[in-house]
Amino acid sequence: MGRRGPPPKPTSIKRWEGNLGKRPINHREPTPRDGTPRCPAWLTAEAKKVWRRIVPELRHMRVLTVADGDALAAYCQTYARWKQAEEFIAKHGVAYPIRDDKGQIKFMQPFPQVAIARSLLQLIKTYQQEFGLTPSARTRIEVGEKPGGRLAAFVAHARAVDEAIQRK
Repeated sequence: MGRRGPPPKPTSIKRWEGNLGKRPINHREPTPRDGTPRCPAWLTAEAKKVWRRIVPELRHMRVLTVADGDALAAYCQTYARWKQAEEFIAKHGVAYPIRDDKGQIKFMQPFPQVAIARSLLQLIKTYQQEFGLTPSARTRIEVGEKPGGRLAAFVAHARAVDEAIQRK
């Protein structure tokens, strides 16, 4: 079973807000390097188009780091495969006839691409929520000020104080 409830709030935000829930703070939460991951060469041509389209937007939203490259590649490849399945459905329809020995239609069988498109769309939705690419997902994401801003200075100071306290 998956995790329940909303995703945990980043430690830097808990410190900034004052840890209202009084839950233990993860003092060793990893902070990935800021930057843009490289587009993997193995992505399909369509997935690379998705990458080139979405990376500038994620950078603008300040939710992309170098560590997000694999998740972003999976999103782009999943999107490209979903688009391929949808194009097949648009061209051939959702089902094909299964005929009996006399040539009469017994029933209509859905193309495998219908189930493929449905499952890929669920995966896409998951990736979109992780990256804040839906309106409701954006309401759950809190980004700090741009690097070098007042919040970044405060977080750096809070980390230094926490580390000093832990050393004692």
